[in-house]
Amino acid sequence: MHAAVPDTRGVKVSDFKVIASLLASLYLLIPNFGPLASEAESTKHPSQSNQLRLAPGDYKQNYADADYTTDSLSLENRVGTPANLKQVATATHLGLPDLPVPDGNKPTAEKIALGRKLFFDRRLSRNKTMSCAMCHIPEQGFTNNELARPIGFEGRGLKRNAPTILNVAFYRRLFWDSREFSLEQQVWAPLLAANEMNNPSIGYVIETIRAASDYDGLFETAFNAPVNMQSIGQALAQYERALIGGNSRFDRWYFGGDKSAMSATEVDGFKVFTGKGRCAQCHLVGPDSALFTDHQLHNTGIGYADSMLKDNQPVPVQLAPGISTRMDPAQIASVSEGKPNDLGAYEVSQDPVDRWKFRTPILRNVTLTAPYMHNGDLLTLEEVVEFYNQGGVANESLSPLIQPLGLSVAEKESLLAFLNTLNSDNLRTLVADAFAAPIGDTGSEEQ
Repeated sequence: MHAAVPDTRGVKVSDFKVIASLLASLYLLIPNFGPLASEAESTKHPSQSNQLRLAPGDYKQNYADADYTTDSLSLENRVGTPANLKQVATATHLGLPDLPVPDGNKPTAEKIALGRKLFFDRRLSRNKTMSCAMCHIPEQGFTNNELARPIGFEGRGLKRNAPTILNVAFYRRLFWDSREFSLEQQVWAPLLAANEMNNPSIGYVIETIRAASDYDGLFETAFNAPVNMQSIGQALAQYERALIGGNSRFDRWYFGGDKSAMSATEVDGFKVFTGKGRCAQCHLVGPDSALFTDHQLHNTGIGYADSMLKDNQPVPVQLAPGISTRMDPAQIASVSEGKPNDLGAYEVSQDPVDRWKFRTPILRNVTLTAPYMHNGDLLTLEEVVEFYNQGGVANESLSPLIQPLGLSVAEKESLLAFLNTLNSDNLRTLVADAFAAPIGDTGSEEQ
């Protein structure tokens, strides 16, 4: 249906200011994006192509227009098809290295299914309203395309972007600041964080699961033991390790030898990526596989700018289709929780040399996982390319790898086209499987 333009008669200007301030405080994004380009549109970069969606959903495309048409996805229509995720987790994927799996947590169908159930269960938050999937939304690339930074427990703000968990199993270190090394351990951070799922203790989570009759026997079947801290982490890690995929058009061209898999423009873009664009200095491409990361932390200047170069310019805020305004930052601050400064890896190491260093992300499925950077400040890949083309933001700890590039318009266009070749070929399978998972809502004692 078409979104109606609201009747504003009788509404005070001050009311609009409050509403606008609240919206701005949520870091709302209304990008014109579509998750996955079709093969037929392969020669165009994301902002130019007619996007082929992974699933129905309100992607806010052209939201700024007064005649915006919503395409929201109700829970009743959220249906999917279960996939054989154990097969996904154990298969060979063209372009990907062997999947690292700890000895004590080998994949089984029962463990993966249990992890998927936990991932979508909103009862695992303190007020029974938030699940892991509410920040890592399947049809939005297992991230959140509409928010620069997620909204956590009871509206509390987070200071970092929710990274995609597609291919997360291949990271050597986890979180933007690389403070964790194991998926089994990492999952407990959001479960216990006060501004995320807000559980007061590990025991509270365990007791929540024990009290849910639909979990009866599941841990015993999967782990031969009742639910405990270790098996919760292992189950969630098992599901996340099944969210992998390669065999992109780039993989078929580069590793598979299919010269028809990429267009001439995209091939030119790969040359920019590995050459003048200097992208491959951090986003590595190996002879047999490519994760497009060096697993290192770098200061690109964007964290420095966020902390040290804040301005007081009016902030644009979209109120409704066709209705926008600009707000003074002081007005926004009056009704919102301020975002704390983020010093990156320094917050882990306490070493000044690590100020504003953040982990190099994997670039697979990058056209699907906007917004970009650790804080979600760059909404489009065009902005990302231009940021690096300008040489990041100068500061005393800027990585020496970050330098002005001097890319031409044609080179930037071809680079964007190349990035559109990195989408895994099984994304719809993973999303359809996610849609088949139970939500775990307080509306039903069993679900």
